[in-house]
Amino acid sequence: MNRLHRLIAGIAAMAAGLFATAASAQQFPSKQIRILVGYTAGGTADLVSRLVARSLSEKFGQQVIVDNRPSAGGLLANELTANAAPDGYTILLANSSFAYIPSLYTKINFDTRKDFAPVALVATTQNLLVVHPAVPAKNVKELIALAKKKRGGLNYASAGIGGSTHLATALFMSMTGTDITQIPYKGNSQSITDLISGEVDMTIAPIPVLLPPVNSGKLRAVATTGDKRSPIMPDVPTIAESGVPGYAAGSWYGYVAPAKTPPAILRKLSDDIVQVSTVPAFADQLKNNVGAEPDTMPAEKFGQFLAAETEKWAKVIKMTGITVK
Repeated sequence: MNRLHRLIAGIAAMAAGLFATAASAQQFPSKQIRILVGYTAGGTADLVSRLVARSLSEKFGQQVIVDNRPSAGGLLANELTANAAPDGYTILLANSSFAYIPSLYTKINFDTRKDFAPVALVATTQNLLVVHPAVPAKNVKELIALAKKKRGGLNYASAGIGGSTHLATALFMSMTGTDITQIPYKGNSQSITDLISGEVDMTIAPIPVLLPPVNSGKLRAVATTGDKRSPIMPDVPTIAESGVPGYAAGSWYGYVAPAKTPPAILRKLSDDIVQVSTVPAFADQLKNNVGAEPDTMPAEKFGQFLAAETEKWAKVIKMTGITVK
């Protein structure tokens, strides 16, 4: 075969491959889709994904299931997705911890920046800074003053080293010049129980988790962590407006796929997830059943958001020296 023939054959093979990919995308999905969630059933990440799975199942006429693979930082689900077939039938629930991983963990078997492709952002939740009623601080300025007066004397419950509570509080301390002792737990359940009993002074955790004890008077809400007030708690000021300008440490929930997933399939997944997530009934369920706010971004914009979040938390982690082996 001469050079011209090889060139023609190469072009024909490329065209055939593109045609096959386009045909595959048109037929997608033709079987069950699996959403991997690196957290236990019943948490915000799980509940958001179940809403998405139910809506996509109805749209696709194919079953979309949630596969919970709980582990520290969601690492197991991340690794399974990174190594899954890049065909669109396995996607990952990526939340705020996805942006921490590159800087936080010294030994992992995947790269969040190279092994995944962004699909879509679906929802956000704000965290809430609360204290036990015995703590004599009713607002952020009073809490900062108390923490500086009792340097190292105040403590806070975290849901685990390197988790969102830990990093959100580390950011708060770095921006306010305070030193508050961490009491790490394995999740929010026991930490909030101990906070209610008065064994711990304060915490920063998702609003849906803290709303019941706040409403019953067992904990005092001090401020929310978003860049604007939460529609769920509109009377509670943000940390930023309470004397710490620029502070923001909410949680977000989106989806990524294995890096080599065909662009046409990624585009379809992105378009369909954004579409089902903007239906008013879906938004109502997010707010009323999950305590989350609808906040959709298609793949390209979500990719930019992921890059910005990764860079932001890399600076915080480097500044605070937090690492997880």
